[in-house]
Amino acid sequence: MGRITRRSLTVAAAGALAATVTAGDALAEGRGGGHRPEFRGMWLATVANRDWPSRPGLTADQQRAELLDFLDTAVRRRLNAVVFQVRPTADALWPSPYEPWAECLTGVQGRDPGWDPLGTAVREAHRRGLELHAWFNPYRIAGHTDPSRLIPTHPARVHPEWVVPYGGKLYYDPGLPEVRRFVQDAMLDAVARYDIDAVHWDDYFYPYPVAGQVFDDDATYERYGAGFPDRAAWRRNNIDRLVYETAVRVKLLGRRVRFGISPFGVWRNQATDPLGSATTAGVQTYDDLYADTRAWVRRGWLDYIVPQVYWNIGFAAADYAVLVPWWSEAVRGTGVNLYIGEALYKAGDPAQPAPWQDPAELSRHLTFDRGFPRVRGNVYFSAKEVAADHNGAMARVVADHYPYRVRPPR
Repeated sequence: MGRITRRSLTVAAAGALAATVTAGDALAEGRGGGHRPEFRGMWLATVANRDWPSRPGLTADQQRAELLDFLDTAVRRRLNAVVFQVRPTADALWPSPYEPWAECLTGVQGRDPGWDPLGTAVREAHRRGLELHAWFNPYRIAGHTDPSRLIPTHPARVHPEWVVPYGGKLYYDPGLPEVRRFVQDAMLDAVARYDIDAVHWDDYFYPYPVAGQVFDDDATYERYGAGFPDRAAWRRNNIDRLVYETAVRVKLLGRRVRFGISPFGVWRNQATDPLGSATTAGVQTYDDLYADTRAWVRRGWLDYIVPQVYWNIGFAAADYAVLVPWWSEAVRGTGVNLYIGEALYKAGDPAQPAPWQDPAELSRHLTFDRGFPRVRGNVYFSAKEVAADHNGAMARVVADHYPYRVRPPR
């Protein structure tokens, strides 16, 4: 397995990668037709029933009603996109030939819920003038380390050699070529079957570090790591390959589906790398998650990136007002759209620093972003908070910044 180089794609793949025209062309513009397009999204999380369904085991009608309520909430908040988590833990919210039905639906992994959540979400989002971005997690298998709790036909049971327990969870080993191919096939099945607007990944590649634990990929590294200066470089190459190959395969499907990633907000601290941000974050995606997010942008592998800048303006270790300009420079000249991930879940949470108790904090973020034209929108974590709006922060954003509905960027 050789390194990914900067060489050009084949003519066909290059042409496909350049075809980044948004599926939003067909969306309703409403009263925003004369206004600059911007991305206004919310994440709708399903892992552990975070946002939806409210609990496992609801009837199909109850699940559908809750889902439609969230879509209606997005419309009321004058958003234009929903990022719907459809593969939370190596399972599926559609009838997948690769993986079982998600446990979050019925409470039993593999049990048919009696309807098609992804198909319904795509259809009903488009009816409302919303884009539907299908959110996949590539490598997470389970929030526990007991394979016997997975159904017998689960790919992780059929291929135990693919699995690494770490930090109380199970993961697929990113260093195995067969794993890389399988997770792409599993995700792209949804792209081939549904009129989704984008493939979306979050911030989980190699898992976040857990003190005192080691991600045991010794055997895989011994088999495939020759020619790399160290294990870290080899791991980054594994993730690079996943990103690059997925980008090519998405575009070669011949549809206007985009590919976007929402990484942790800090690539590297400046003290580690002069190209990094003036931050002192405890996690750096390049070093700790083996995800070279800046390179993916600079090489044009993505259509958009949504760094999770989940800190307030003035936060010492990772200042919002430092990271937004850094990311704005990162996308300069690349054609990659930049949207900023916003920590709506922190607004009004008494456990958070004082700025998050002010309902105007998030609105100030968007005001700040206006000074950086390469910032083309914002995405809010997550749907439950968009709906509940505990301290009025979301209502303030809408009042101050979203007077009309507008289309997402093309």
